[in-house]
Amino acid sequence: MKLSIIIPAFNEENTVKEIVEKVKKQKIPEFDKEIILVDDGSSDKTPQILDEIGKQNPNIKVLRHPKNMGKGAAVKTGIEKSEGDYILIQDADLEYDPKYIPLLTEPILKGEAKVVYGTRLNRFPHLGGEEKNPLFLMHFFGNRMLSLLTSLLYFSWVTDMETCYKLFPKIALSGIRLRSRSFDFEPEITSKLLKKGYRIKEVNITTKPRGYEEGKKLNTIRDGTIAFWTLFKYRFVD
Repeated sequence: MKLSIIIPAFNEENTVKEIVEKVKKQKIPEFDKEIILVDDGSSDKTPQILDEIGKQNPNIKVLRHPKNMGKGAAVKTGIEKSEGDYILIQDADLEYDPKYIPLLTEPILKGEAKVVYGTRLNRFPHLGGEEKNPLFLMHFFGNRMLSLLTSLLYFSWVTDMETCYKLFPKIALSGIRLRSRSFDFEPEITSKLLKKGYRIKEVNITTKPRGYEEGKKLNTIRDGTIAFWTLFKYRFVD
């Protein structure tokens, strides 16, 4: 089987080269890898770095948006150009370690699930760790509330709806129109997969959250409100 790993990048000059190297080196049993990089209109050196990666690795697809359109739009561009049997989203920062990818594919190989999410939140908050920061603590509880809402609306238990690590078969998108352009991609794809009858299996992962001073782009209140509305909207409409 082939796994298309889509890496959307917006102003990630400090991390994108390293994350691509990590993905390249990661062995994934019984899967061939297809790496797709999507520059979402970056204004830093990300485009030049991706061009260099593409020149050095002809098998890596490098795509570009002429202007910033949002993570959801970048992921959709990657999906449209993908050739894999399965799709996996990988952020271009270093929060998510590719060493967990084989853990995500394992339930697929065992026939236990067709859709697998990597959950960061199947735990209590780390009050002595990352959640000692009030913003991160709010982010933790906001994510848990959105995941609980997902579970209640779609009758399927999910602990981390907002996780980047989403693995699903490309064929699952048949008949699905993805409309999101930004971080609302996460609730939209989740809601539409669940409405189509796919059960989400979660596997535990850990991440290294970066701070807002390091380039973190998610706004807990703004994007959380949009996610809340998106979950409700797609429960009842396409």
